[in-house]
Amino acid sequence: MKYAALWAVLFFAACASNARSEDLPPAQRPAAVLADGAANRGFGYSIALDDHTAAMGAANTMASGNASESTARASTRSGGVGEAVGVSPQTGQRSETADTLTLDGSGLTVPEIIAVARGNIPVTLDPAAMKRVQQSFDLLLAAAQQGIPVYGLNRGVGENKDKTIFSGAITPEARQLSEKFNANNLRATSAGAGPEAPQDLVRALMVIRLNTILVGDSGARPEVAERYRDFLNLRIYPVMPTRASVGEADITLLAHIGLAMMGEGNVIYNGRRMPASAALKDAGLKPLVPFAKDSLVIMSSNAYAAALAAFAVHDAEHLLAVSRKVVALSLEGLNGNIAPYLPAVNQIRPYAATGRAAAGMLAELKGSYLWQPSEQRALQDPLSFRTASYVLGTAEKEVGRLKKLLEIQINSSDDNPASIPGIAPLPGAPDQVRFYYVTSGPVRGAVIPTANFEPLPWVMPLASLGIALGRVSAASVARTVRLGTPEFTHLSRFLSPDDTTLAYSAVQKVSDELDLENQELSQPVLRNPIPIAGDIEDMGTGSAFAAERVLRLVDNLYYVTGLELMHAAQAVSLRLRASPGLALGKGTGALLQGFRQRVPFLDRDRPLTPDIQASYQFLRQLDGGL
Repeated sequence: MKYAALWAVLFFAACASNARSEDLPPAQRPAAVLADGAANRGFGYSIALDDHTAAMGAANTMASGNASESTARASTRSGGVGEAVGVSPQTGQRSETADTLTLDGSGLTVPEIIAVARGNIPVTLDPAAMKRVQQSFDLLLAAAQQGIPVYGLNRGVGENKDKTIFSGAITPEARQLSEKFNANNLRATSAGAGPEAPQDLVRALMVIRLNTILVGDSGARPEVAERYRDFLNLRIYPVMPTRASVGEADITLLAHIGLAMMGEGNVIYNGRRMPASAALKDAGLKPLVPFAKDSLVIMSSNAYAAALAAFAVHDAEHLLAVSRKVVALSLEGLNGNIAPYLPAVNQIRPYAATGRAAAGMLAELKGSYLWQPSEQRALQDPLSFRTASYVLGTAEKEVGRLKKLLEIQINSSDDNPASIPGIAPLPGAPDQVRFYYVTSGPVRGAVIPTANFEPLPWVMPLASLGIALGRVSAASVARTVRLGTPEFTHLSRFLSPDDTTLAYSAVQKVSDELDLENQELSQPVLRNPIPIAGDIEDMGTGSAFAAERVLRLVDNLYYVTGLELMHAAQAVSLRLRASPGLALGKGTGALLQGFRQRVPFLDRDRPLTPDIQASYQFLRQLDGGL
């Protein structure tokens, strides 16, 4: 059985030996995950999978994923300020079975997110990671006991950072004040607009946030991590809007998760929309009573935007892999020239990504008639054919770069403040630095304000990916039009099977309109924020909006590429009708055979809307592996 999501592993494994270090994804490791057989739903579109199709992912681990905590965390935490002391080691192992993923705060990958979000596999919590969560929470309470002002703990948030919630020890009265503040913080921040988030997106953001909590720097109570696990495994999906984030942590969206955990608002449970209180009762869960820094832990992260970006990465990787196959078939439909893809050509201008894309094209065309001379073959083809390896290779490189930076985001803490157990100030550290450090018996570490909620390091390559995908769209539409033009193919006009059939005379308008949308969606999100929250929040990235645009662009591209495939298949079929013995490539021949099971040869005029949708679905489900 071929698994639709396994393509990424095969693709990168085939390319790794020739890639430069900046082009490579993180190190690979297997993690089989199995879908529940239901239809997957993406953000803004639906994907109907074959009954046998499984959401099989292969996990990529961070390069330092097997390092001990005492080494890995010490090397990143000192920063000239402190050194790591007394931190328990991580397990160094990740536990996966065919239907379970163990989270430990490190090594979570985009394929694993997809497996949890769209495949509905359950998660478990690594005990060592939970120990770090407890240590971080204990440190937070010790800071309060020591009288250190902590944002979101004993002080307010936003412009209200000058407001005192409680002082000193956690007395029963102080706890009551803290619980009231946390509940009201979640209620007041649950503010959004627009359509509701689909269930797979809610699952994705919850597994991302859970994993970043398990890093052990958030100050979360262990109960909060356990509640994320329970919501995922019991399939309780908080109802939340999709428009509200300025791109500096998605607080107004993610607060709805906390609202549901408290038993307020609505959720989807057992396939039904119901009050969260009823769902918790049915599931045997008690409402969460948020305390200490729980409200900030739940809502102050970039998990929503990161989930959208993870979907964009996954879907773009697959799109680009199947696009190679379609372009190769288009080249056969054109009777095109393989010269631009030859190794000798790409070695004299050695861009690794371009070379890999060219090699992939030639692999699809192994055994094709294009390797034999043809009197009708042009010396040089239109640029949309000749530069395909540059266009696809550049987009592949950009999605790989985004993926690496995004996997840093989903395996580290973006909390403010950070509650970092097990570190001490360096000798001679300035008083301002020492102010953040706590020592209370066995509890030691630092509670430090951060700007780690800033997602710009991966939002910038997200913009670059959008630009690159815009080029992919324009090139595909250009090839589609030229495949219907006798000047280039020496076939019938609009690929008509006879003199009376109109064939593809009008369908190219669809490609043109979709490309118009894609060119707009490919533009970077320009953010000139109005200072808000009492003028203290004066920056924004629009990360969620930017990720949503790229995801929509990718979905449009499946239609654009599907229209190209319709033309390429029709052109090749016309050539086969004229020359039945014409040899197709190993990959392109299989592509045409599979496609014809969904979309038959256009032998007479028929409504083309069903063909367009079938082509879209075919590419969505196609195994993109080499």
